[in-house]
Amino acid sequence: MPETTRDRIVAAAVELTTSSGWAAVTMARLAEAAGVSRQTVYNEVGSKPALAETMILEELARFLQVVEQAFDARPDDLGGAIEKAVSDVLTYARANKLLHAVVSATHGADTELLPLLTTNAAGLLGVAKEVISARVAPYSPGLDADHLDPAIDMVVRVVLSHVMQPSGSPEQTGADIAWLAAKVLGG
Repeated sequence: MPETTRDRIVAAAVELTTSSGWAAVTMARLAEAAGVSRQTVYNEVGSKPALAETMILEELARFLQVVEQAFDARPDDLGGAIEKAVSDVLTYARANKLLHAVVSATHGADTELLPLLTTNAAGLLGVAKEVISARVAPYSPGLDADHLDPAIDMVVRVVLSHVMQPSGSPEQTGADIAWLAAKVLGG
């Protein structure tokens, strides 16, 4: 699929963010980096906060592709699918330049991006929970929706916490979270 103007602008924003920090991303610099006019930047991505949200949601989509692949690799083993998904997501997170730029930003306007992953993460959490719910359902975990929804919420939030602040190897964390999820899901 050919790259759209919007794709080029978002990619340029990610590159500028990872190389110079979010505070350095201006619509003028972004336009120059993407080879378009400032007006085109505004037309394609809107405001800077809208651009930030777009960058984060597009990165989330890449993380969720990792999850999808892990579940596809373990179609008959929910615990194994969760373990692989968590391990692979944490491995991907370790090498993710945008995530590191967001999490390590500790000064001035660069902290604008961090709330999109923490205190204002409702959109991110909602999308992630929706994908995980759809992937868990075929395994028939034996919980009604009133209990399955909070179980998935817990797993997603714990994984996000480890993405933001790892406490062990991706493999060990994946095994630990899979064990916990199996207990909650009744497996």
